[in-house]
Amino acid sequence: MAPWVLLSLYGVSFAATFASALLFKQRYPSNEPFVLELPPEDILPFLRVQHRFSRANLPVPRVLAARTDPGFVLLEDLGKTDLKAVLDAGGDADRWMQRAMALILRLQRAGQGRVALPPLPSFSTARMTDESTLFTDWYLGRHLGMVLDQSQTDFLQALFAVLRESAAAQPQVWVHRDFHARNLMVREDTGLLAMIDFQDAVRGPWTYDLASLLWDRYWDWGRARRDAWSLDFLAAMCRHGAALPPPADFLLSVRRMALQRNLKILGIFCRLAYRDGKSGYLDFLPRFWTYVMDALDADPQLRSYQEIFAPWQPPSPVR
Repeated sequence: MAPWVLLSLYGVSFAATFASALLFKQRYPSNEPFVLELPPEDILPFLRVQHRFSRANLPVPRVLAARTDPGFVLLEDLGKTDLKAVLDAGGDADRWMQRAMALILRLQRAGQGRVALPPLPSFSTARMTDESTLFTDWYLGRHLGMVLDQSQTDFLQALFAVLRESAAAQPQVWVHRDFHARNLMVREDTGLLAMIDFQDAVRGPWTYDLASLLWDRYWDWGRARRDAWSLDFLAAMCRHGAALPPPADFLLSVRRMALQRNLKILGIFCRLAYRDGKSGYLDFLPRFWTYVMDALDADPQLRSYQEIFAPWQPPSPVR
């Protein structure tokens, strides 16, 4: 059956796009299915992760039907309200952050001891090395037009090595990898959070999803509030019996994980702008630059890098 015939049978109409996927939302009331269209090379990773998460009783949309060629998935509709919309409407940020952090812990615990499931890909040091080139190639090279000299290259490689070592030393758990407010749906039937856009999930550092949540593109919560939430997360892990580092060491590992991710994001947003024509992503650069400089300032070992990074501040967007 042709895909558009399949869609018409379910009364589906085009609604919106995000990342590499196309969403087709129902014309009918909530709790009806909707169709997710993915490129053929992405459909199997999505289905595999959904299967793992669903079997682990994690809150993800149910797959009602799927075709790998072309890549269409008929999914349970989780409604229209994401966590960003709730917070924009004045929702209690602390209460919702506690709920989101509880979901991260639930995800991490779900991946423990599931040896029968095919393992998720590893967030390896090789992958982190590849991600570091996004910052140098797309942010420094394409956006700022810089050609690094050998001294600058050596300084950056030393920084990236510190960040890789910090991530590799952490317990490795299930990681959503894009755990932020737009990818957390608030279910209309229960008010509980559910995860979407999880196809890039990996087995990686236990601070990664926390860093994704707290260093957000939409709100700068400030260092003090992020630190307080990070310590709340640590306390929650302690209640579940995990062997934990001292609070100061945990804060350092969270900040370094966020620094690695935010340097990557600067590069990704520039790539989206220049390669894919999505210039609106440049508007987010100042916020992530602020995150980078704050992380360097908060880290005694890395504080000297502030002087190196200072001339690389993003110019104000021109419209």
